[in-house]
Amino acid sequence: ENSLQKTSTCSSVNPPRIFVSPYALNLSSFTKLIKRLQERHPGFSREEIVDAVQQVRKINKGVLSGLAINSIEEKTSAIL
Repeated sequence: ENSLQKTSTCSSVNPPRIFVSPYALNLSSFTKLIKRLQERHPGFSREEIVDAVQQVRKINKGVLSGLAINSIEEKTSAIL
């Protein structure tokens, strides 16, 4: 009984490590951004919009984190 309690305590202190891709962490924000851009630019395909967002990321030293969604949307719209 005592060893089970220790095992339980240990697993809660040291949970198994699970790899989470940094791209998956803000997937809902990315999805919202793409949806907003599709509504704003209905003449462009999703692929073209994603490519433009990737260009914004490249211009911003390879990251989008730290930029407000509105800022990313404006910069992407300028590219489109």
